[in-house]
Amino acid sequence: MKFAVIGGTGLIGSQVVRILNAAGHEAVPHSQSTGVDVISGQGLDEAVEGADVVVNLTNSPTFDEASPGFFRTSMENLLAAARKGGVGHFVILSIVGVDQVPELDYYRAKVLQEDILAAGPIPYSIVRATQFMEFMDAVLSWTADGDTVRLPATPIQPIAAKDVANAVAEVAAGAPLKGIRNIGGPEIFSLDELGRISLSRKGDNRTVVTDPTAGMFAAVKGDVLTDMDAFLAPTRYTDWLS
Repeated sequence: MKFAVIGGTGLIGSQVVRILNAAGHEAVPHSQSTGVDVISGQGLDEAVEGADVVVNLTNSPTFDEASPGFFRTSMENLLAAARKGGVGHFVILSIVGVDQVPELDYYRAKVLQEDILAAGPIPYSIVRATQFMEFMDAVLSWTADGDTVRLPATPIQPIAAKDVANAVAEVAAGAPLKGIRNIGGPEIFSLDELGRISLSRKGDNRTVVTDPTAGMFAAVKGDVLTDMDAFLAPTRYTDWLS
C-alpha cells in the first residue's frame, strides 16, 4: 500500500513512516520542509496523488484561539486533495477525552478536526491517544518558578510516542474504522505525582507543589483524559524514563 504521511517528519510521523516502510509498504513523509503546506495548499495534490491512505499528523503551531482556524483550513484542503486523488482511507491522531474539555481552545480545535473528517467524503479512522510521555518536560516548564513546580492533581495516563506511532501505523494499514480507537499507557498517575517521579529520576531537586489552578491541565475536570478500557500500550513511564 502507498501512504502519504502529512506531518511525516515530526515526532510521531517520522516513526509511522519508518514502521510502515519496514512492513513493506511505501510510506512517504510530507511537511513544510518537503514543500507541502496544508494551509496554502501548496504541494498537496502531488503529495496525495496515488496514495491509498492519507495519515494527517500535522499540528497547529499554537494552542490558543488561532488553532481552530488551522485545523479547519488544513482539513478542508487535505480532504479536497485526497478526494481528487482517489484516496480510500484518511487517518488523524487526536486526544482521549478531547470532547470533554471545552474550556481549552486547542481541545475544541481538535474536536473540530474530528468533526470535519467524520462529515467528509472519505472513509476515516480517528486514533485518540492519552498524553505523551515526551511532553512531560514541557508541562513541568509551564508552571516552574525557581525551586518550585506547581501542578494540579489531574489524572494522566502517559503513553510513549513509539507506542502511539505503532498504533497509528496499525490503524492506517487496516480497514477504515469509520469511528474512533482510544489508545493509552498502562498506568494512571496524578499529574503532580508524575511531576515528582520525573524530577526525582532526573536528580532534579525542585519541589512539586499541588495546585489545582496551575497550568493548562487545571481546566480538566475529573479523569476524562484517561481510559483504562482503551487499547493499552506496553511501555511504563518509569521504564521510559530509564
